[in-house]
Amino acid sequence: MLQFHNTLTGKKEEFKPIKPGLVGMYHCGPTVYNYPHIGNLRPYVFADILRRGCELAGLKVTQVINITDFGHLTDDADAGEDKMTSALKREGKALTLEAMRELADKYTKYYVENIQQMNIRLPDVMPLASEHIKEDVELIKVLDEKGFIYQTSDGLYFDTSKDPDYGKLSPKMVTAQEAESSKSRIGANPEKKNQRDFAVWKFNNAIGFQSKWGQGFPGWHIECSAMSMRYLGETFDIHTGGIDHIPVHHNNEIAQAESATGKPLAHYWLHVAHVIINSEKMSKSLGNFLTLQNLIDQGIEPLTYRYWLLGAHYSTQMNLTIDSLKAAQTGYKKLLKFFSEITEGNEATKLDENFLNKFKEYIFDDLDTPKAIALLWDMTRDNNIDNATKKAMALEFDKVLGLGLGSIVKTELSEIPQNILNLVSQREIARKNKDWKTSDKIRDEISKLGYQLTDTEQGPVVLK
Repeated sequence: MLQFHNTLTGKKEEFKPIKPGLVGMYHCGPTVYNYPHIGNLRPYVFADILRRGCELAGLKVTQVINITDFGHLTDDADAGEDKMTSALKREGKALTLEAMRELADKYTKYYVENIQQMNIRLPDVMPLASEHIKEDVELIKVLDEKGFIYQTSDGLYFDTSKDPDYGKLSPKMVTAQEAESSKSRIGANPEKKNQRDFAVWKFNNAIGFQSKWGQGFPGWHIECSAMSMRYLGETFDIHTGGIDHIPVHHNNEIAQAESATGKPLAHYWLHVAHVIINSEKMSKSLGNFLTLQNLIDQGIEPLTYRYWLLGAHYSTQMNLTIDSLKAAQTGYKKLLKFFSEITEGNEATKLDENFLNKFKEYIFDDLDTPKAIALLWDMTRDNNIDNATKKAMALEFDKVLGLGLGSIVKTELSEIPQNILNLVSQREIARKNKDWKTSDKIRDEISKLGYQLTDTEQGPVVLK
């Protein structure tokens, strides 16, 4: 029985899809105004595990992760400057939509590269906010016709007093958020009727899109509601994001979508805890973040970071240190070494049902990856299971864990240097994502370094 902790109800619940055998899931994607940091990547590792876990349960998944390429203010409510506009100024670019798109393309590329390095499968749909203005405007029109919208000098706002269920995702967090940010929000626009009212359209004479209300941008919250309903319908199964999305962004999504349709936006809401560093949330605004390239420069492989993340439940805050990552890398390398040294022989004729059922039990219990990782280690030490079965089981587990356990590298001559192993791992990820251009490029690079790479059914073989 697949079950998740639902933020909406505060309980762990059995997952019952709207349509038997199918599941639609939406994940709040990145705002592409800077390089993604490794804290940003945790929600997408979680989204990947969620997708794989649902597939393990026999469900056909439609996964949507958006790209926010405008409209996200520096304050998650309505204060501050648009993050993309701020980035254009930071990089000395013209304040034009064309320049904004070029900037978004640049950082979207880095985001996609990062998730591929982390062996995160690309979603079925990755919509750009800037390509869904029509859907935003249509949703705002419906809300306006129903009397939920009022206009101020700087934009259109959703009147939360007209939604009796506003904040139902987290009433206590909404109250705390109001107390913390009341000065900044009221200071940003004293014309707001209520401090928790939020913008659905912000006027901007310098840069923006045309609408009947004036030039500007849709609000960040309306973008996600419009895109999720565009691809998954007015009601879908699962909506996820970071815990910081709960009090403002996700409550606002629910309010505007459900006020427009009269239907629940999503049945299950799942949220991921932060990765912190030096006891603070990792944040671009605080400048206390590390990128994936920073880890690679310190000898930490991307899949080591994935392994480290899976060592804690997604709802648990994680404190990152380089020492903890190095310890994780030691364990991860031992796993890879164990499976690479299993001698070839007869293939396993069947899987070990006891271990397989236990693995499913852990994954189906709110994606308990720490127990699943521990079970993988237990299996390697079990003398009652032959090596062929262990190898087959590892590949079965890895369909969910995504640790690259199937990328077994062998050599007939000598130990392969770490830089070559890293390239082979990156190429396997590119191949899984059908990124043949990158795959061929890496193969050529390996060849130039003096190694021959051959693809086999058992995995890549590297020879000096």
